[in-house]
Amino acid sequence: MNVIKLGGSLLDDPVRRAEALNAIATQWKQGEELVLVHGGGKHVDANLKRLGIPKRTYAGLRVTDDATLDVVVSTLAGSVNKMLVAELAAIGVRCAGVSGCDASTLTAEVHPEIDGVDLGHVGSVTGGDPTLINALLTGGILPVVSSVAEGPNGTLLNVNADSAAAAIAVALEAEELIFITDVAGLLDARGNVVAELHADEAEALLGTSVVTGGMRPKLQAALHALGSGVRRITIGEEGGTNLVAA
Repeated sequence: MNVIKLGGSLLDDPVRRAEALNAIATQWKQGEELVLVHGGGKHVDANLKRLGIPKRTYAGLRVTDDATLDVVVSTLAGSVNKMLVAELAAIGVRCAGVSGCDASTLTAEVHPEIDGVDLGHVGSVTGGDPTLINALLTGGILPVVSSVAEGPNGTLLNVNADSAAAAIAVALEAEELIFITDVAGLLDARGNVVAELHADEAEALLGTSVVTGGMRPKLQAALHALGSGVRRITIGEEGGTNLVAA
């Protein structure tokens, strides 16, 4: 079983998105068990702008007030999720779109304040329940999961899609977690792709300026998954960075 996280500009570029989905469809039709997890931050940004709702971030996280949460949920669990389901269906993949809050697939706690800043409805993933995903897979249906998590007391939380994918991979005891993104892999200080990285080397890199932007949460999520039993981690497209335990 492999968990694939699709994100970055791939979600915004119809051509590259089609290439990624066709590759997923080929693997699925060859009998591989797959789960697709996605974010959609740029789609959320576009919908916030269209509705006149200011975008606010702090420490790399989206400050998510009530109005922003409504847009996050409707975009990720709605339009982006169903776009992927429809496009996979068009190339012969029987799939179902679900969100992390369905059947407690993803659970999270409210993210603590950072420097006194309340992030609102932002969550830190605490676990996952694979029951729904396993039921879909048993029925021959590819699950497409959005990164909206179940919070405490009947709430919804906006969680990082990389963390969501890692939690799902751990819950499913997946063999591999693959981050398909808009970069070739983890780049070193000279801009070259790092072909293989040991976990201790990755930990050390997190303390440097080499790992920046969206690569930081990917690497953190990858390390969590690797330390929790997922055997292989790939960041980037084919020939990207392979993260190994030792």
